[in-house]
Amino acid sequence: MTTVFKTTVLGCVSALAFLGANGAPAPTAQGARDPGNPAQEAALEQLQEPTPMEQMIAEIQADAARTASYTGVRRISAAVVGALRTTPREQFVRPRNRSLAYANHPLPIGYGQTISQPFIVAIMTEVLGIEAHHRVLEIGTGSGYQAAVLGRLAESVYTVEIVSELATAARDRLARLGHDNVHVRTGDGWHGWPEHAPFDAVMVTAVGSEMPPALIEQLAPDGRLVMPLGDHGGYQELVVYAKGSGAVRTLFPVRFVPLTRADDPP
Repeated sequence: MTTVFKTTVLGCVSALAFLGANGAPAPTAQGARDPGNPAQEAALEQLQEPTPMEQMIAEIQADAARTASYTGVRRISAAVVGALRTTPREQFVRPRNRSLAYANHPLPIGYGQTISQPFIVAIMTEVLGIEAHHRVLEIGTGSGYQAAVLGRLAESVYTVEIVSELATAARDRLARLGHDNVHVRTGDGWHGWPEHAPFDAVMVTAVGSEMPPALIEQLAPDGRLVMPLGDHGGYQELVVYAKGSGAVRTLFPVRFVPLTRADDPP
């Protein structure tokens, strides 16, 4: 999945902090910069350079500000940011893509599927308003990253993946990383997971032409559903459905892989 929004944030400390009034190096004193000290120079470079995680969070917040007029979300909440910070994204991408794990764009995970752009993970999670007692259904497990983030916020997460190889790998990965409250099922997500309904929130991470009726039925009376609607290869929009009022709110254009069904032709 790819969204139309992309931004870059530079995180660095101005070199002016280390210069005297005339632009010359400041006098060396305890705690001051010593240009001839390689160890100190290396330490200062580390302080100036944001970690990949911090860079990702900064870009997510910048995208949230840019899209606030559409979403009503000016800043991703501390709870969602905390969930992102405690979920090592590099564990959910292929080894050859780990250097790109925190880049603010989607990455392929095999079988024609992707791990979503970090901003999309954040905003889809944010608009669901997940609370600690919630039970959440996700359709489209992929590598398990989104489910892991949801699991940091909710009491339990049930996630369905139609590609058996991805489902097995995600189940093993989530168990290895200690996500005991995330449950993975191999199957057709169109039908949801009725045995564990009702769900306080439902997230669909693949585009469909309509909201699956079974997922609406499995929502709690005041539950919310977020998913992309539109045509595969055509125009798509991210929407939020509130069951209590029946309102559907459109957020912004997106690009997702298609919601695959068991009876789809190979």
